[in-house]
Amino acid sequence: MQLVAIVGRPNVGKSTLFNKLVGKRLSIVDDTPGVTRDRIYSRCEWLGREFMLIDTGGIEPRTDDVILAQMREQAMLAIESADCIIFVTDLTTGVTANDAEVASMLTKSGKPVVLAVNKDDNIGAPPPEFYEFYNLGLGDPISVSAVHGHGTGDLLEAVFSKMPPEEAEPEDEDAIKVAVIGKPNVGKSSLINHITGTERSIVSDVAGTTRDAVDSEVIRGDRKYIFIDTAGMRRKAKVTENIEHFSVLRALMAVDRADVCVVMIDATVGFTEQDSKVAGYAHDKGKACVIAVNKWDAVEDKTDKSISEFTKKLQVDFSFMSYAPFIFISAKTGQRVEKLFSLIDTVNEQHSRRISTGVLNDMLNYATSRVQPPSDKGKRLKIYYMTQASTNPPTFVVFCNSKDLFHYSYQRYIENQIRETFGLDKTPIKLTVRERGE
Repeated sequence: MQLVAIVGRPNVGKSTLFNKLVGKRLSIVDDTPGVTRDRIYSRCEWLGREFMLIDTGGIEPRTDDVILAQMREQAMLAIESADCIIFVTDLTTGVTANDAEVASMLTKSGKPVVLAVNKDDNIGAPPPEFYEFYNLGLGDPISVSAVHGHGTGDLLEAVFSKMPPEEAEPEDEDAIKVAVIGKPNVGKSSLINHITGTERSIVSDVAGTTRDAVDSEVIRGDRKYIFIDTAGMRRKAKVTENIEHFSVLRALMAVDRADVCVVMIDATVGFTEQDSKVAGYAHDKGKACVIAVNKWDAVEDKTDKSISEFTKKLQVDFSFMSYAPFIFISAKTGQRVEKLFSLIDTVNEQHSRRISTGVLNDMLNYATSRVQPPSDKGKRLKIYYMTQASTNPPTFVVFCNSKDLFHYSYQRYIENQIRETFGLDKTPIKLTVRERGE
């Protein structure tokens, strides 16, 4: 997915434009310069083409203010990462010395730049002062009104005309894409290096060494895998180094395109709140997951019951994703790493399994005869039929006479019956309830 960064000096309407383009109020909009301090990201779609939009804090080329200097660094990082840049200026103030310096900075970056002249809120031909912006030497300026949305279509058309075509992902459709995710320093890069037999990823005890997502192709038998090593995810309060904001974005994007997520946790530290956040993102995206407990070789005083006891504790910690299997590994020594492949195969197969409507409804008839559907005030829930709508994850639609009668506990019962009957115990599944006629 390509990245488009919105930059400009403070208070020219960057966040208003960002909110207009993404269709949500994600950025704080305020007349006080410096309100947007960090970069904010959101997926955008225009004419069927998806891209990631980055809102940045204002660039003050020369400033002694600490916050403004940090905002400039953030914006520079966004420029470095972006495939195309929207440079926002303000029609009401005209071209300023700071605009000229930012334009010079963008020209030196070598990135495609689209110049947006904001706050042209009147319909019709732009006023004479609009043409002053040609002096910035960035080509034809585009007149926009971030508040009203005028000119945003022309702006995005210009962005896509300047952006290099998105490269098709080189991997085979048959390959299983595996994102290795987790908080910093749990051994993600060490695992990739052991699997690939190369020093493809930098390995260091310094948390945050891996800045970007790196793809490695691995073949085991007749099966191909694409392993995506991702930067460690931290709580936002802990992300003090500017570049890490972008690393987290890349990691989340890696989860989006993965078939299976290997969630790594550190056996010497145990479960932490951040582990649940990392796993929670993959769970929310409906991804097949394997929880790999790394550094098991470094755990002292182990007994033959240690794995069983540790697993019981983790089952409580990861109760929100009870389908995810556990494996205890050592990326350093290679202990049980080969077994990880068979788990990845299993969860991927379940995640993409399709079940015929006839077989599903045989199961449904058996389940409803075994445990009667609930009733309320003399009205009983009637389930007419069930069908599978999609895979990855397996998603089922149940048609009934009343959604209100289909209590959560009975939905859970039907879900458990699906898992038990069709062997879907290691994948998330989704159950959608609809009333007949919807």
